[in-house]
Amino acid sequence: MNMAIDQAIMEAVSANRVPPTLRFFAWQPACLSLGYMQSIQDVDLARLTLAGWDLVRRMTGGRAILHTDELTYSVALAADDPLVAGGIVESYRRLSAALVEGLRILGVSPEADRRADGHHNASGPVCFEVPSHYEITVGGKKLIGSAQVRKFGAVLQHGTLPLWGDIARICEALVFASEQERQHARERVLERATTLQQALGRVVTWREAASAMAEGFRRVFGLDLQETELTDDEYERAAELRATQYATETWNARL
Repeated sequence: MNMAIDQAIMEAVSANRVPPTLRFFAWQPACLSLGYMQSIQDVDLARLTLAGWDLVRRMTGGRAILHTDELTYSVALAADDPLVAGGIVESYRRLSAALVEGLRILGVSPEADRRADGHHNASGPVCFEVPSHYEITVGGKKLIGSAQVRKFGAVLQHGTLPLWGDIARICEALVFASEQERQHARERVLERATTLQQALGRVVTWREAASAMAEGFRRVFGLDLQETELTDDEYERAAELRATQYATETWNARL
């Protein structure tokens, strides 16, 4: 449903039925999301079921993310909005400034690192063990991962800020050649990624994190943010997309 809502908002923004939209959300139950072009063969479906986690394929690229104990954000803008002018990397840089400001409000000293920590040759099925353009890091470890798609005459960027918990538990639901390889993957994730709790040394609630990130967008872009609910049209479209696409094996297991 979360991925269906993101697309429904994106379509509504493109049609000028709603203004540009910044959304914060959470997941229940936990959900493993695959990148648009990632193979379902990366997922150990038996382990996933045993853990009680859901599965969905995003319309954005990248690798697998376990959505749990996190703040997830999405930004939907018309394709001609100045905030997403230029290419994907340029707009990543621009939007990252607001995310960085939100983290600073929380007391973190982050960096938006165009070098992606220097791990250019890293590979694997887990998003947080693989670098990307303008990832946001703390102490050399990835803290916020984001992805972007441009279609329907609009731009959607969404990403995740892990708040607490075991950042490497995602490895329990993925396929590895051996348990030794699984453990090595866990170690790589722990080496390259972190949570907000680890960065700050305290637990930050979902609501506190959402408030700070919203304030980051207000300050950086001079926005007058108005808190709203989904419109009836957005909710109906999201329900349709959930039923016909995001909850279907045809979509989620298509690769």
